[in-house]
Amino acid sequence: MTAPSLLTWSEKDTSRRAIWRSEQVLPKQVVLADDTMTADTAYRLACAGTGLLWRSDFQNARQMLQALTRRIDKPKKVRAKKQSQDAPTMPGAAFHAHRQAQAQRTRILSQVLIELNGDYGIDLRRAPDVKAACMQAFGMGKGEASVISLRSLQGVIGAFEWRKNGVEVPAMGEALCIYPHYGVFSPVRGEYVELVAKAPLPEALKAHSVAFDIGVGTGVLSAVLARRGAAQVVGTDMSERALACALDNLQRLGLQNQVQLVQTNLFPEGQAALVVCNPPWLPARPTSLLEQAVYDEGSQMLQGFLMGLPTHLCEGGEGWLILSDLAEHLGLRTRESLLGWIADAGLEVMGRTDVKPVHAKAQDTTDPLHAARSAEVTSLWRLGVAS
Repeated sequence: MTAPSLLTWSEKDTSRRAIWRSEQVLPKQVVLADDTMTADTAYRLACAGTGLLWRSDFQNARQMLQALTRRIDKPKKVRAKKQSQDAPTMPGAAFHAHRQAQAQRTRILSQVLIELNGDYGIDLRRAPDVKAACMQAFGMGKGEASVISLRSLQGVIGAFEWRKNGVEVPAMGEALCIYPHYGVFSPVRGEYVELVAKAPLPEALKAHSVAFDIGVGTGVLSAVLARRGAAQVVGTDMSERALACALDNLQRLGLQNQVQLVQTNLFPEGQAALVVCNPPWLPARPTSLLEQAVYDEGSQMLQGFLMGLPTHLCEGGEGWLILSDLAEHLGLRTRESLLGWIADAGLEVMGRTDVKPVHAKAQDTTDPLHAARSAEVTSLWRLGVAS
């Protein structure tokens, strides 16, 4: 196990250090911040990579974060207006510019820091009780102080609420209630679940009733396959968090005896009549746990799935690839490339079902990627071994 990073700073003529709990890189330096610091000063320091370790009222730290957000968003609106007046940029360039801006935004907003005690308590006025949320996210504390960015802490609290309340995912005429864990992508876009719930099952599944779910995540697709009649489902994932999350959800649904979970890269041993994969849709480098479910650098998982699929399909079996064409609209991947990878793997397309996703960003005309998002289609590609 990798040793945790340590954040160091000076306070009251004493050198302090604590475990760094955020996914962002360590600040270049740390200064103590409180209600006397102006938002302009905080913004200047944050832009320079200086961490602001908050030492007064917790709710005022939230207000400082909001003030930093306004200072970031104001010039962004001006840029968006100017860009709309200029000649349109290439879709790929727009995506990379957007990613760069988002990374800069995250870096600045992550400089407001909160210290957690060894039991995850916070010694600030009006601080919420985050002990249970942090314990779910990071495990039992070992009595050591730690520091987390306020923005990351808000994410931990949000994940705690999602895990407590669950997310309803419409499927098979009823709603599956899925409980995402911290660091595991929530199935908030249910169209891909609906595709798996409605696609015609391969005939081979009647004789060889085994299905693989590659990249199990929360376990939602494994649950759908089990409810659709697969006697045995094998769900795989590299992430321990994802496997724990999937097991939790399958136990809640009473499906743990039908689904075996395996920690491995892509495929388990053996063959199946149905192999389902919903890989990250965009070929770019992830920068956080959650982004690993969205970005697949170099389309490595996508190509690995396609190349390995033929050897893991029994006779008459099918591979279901669930993939958005957003990357194509963004200029990050072409349809010709995808079809070429399918052919090179010795596969053929047996059918395809498309659905138009419904999400808020597709309707947001101020989104820099609105044109691509509004044209997006999610597809279930039915693949078989080429004859």
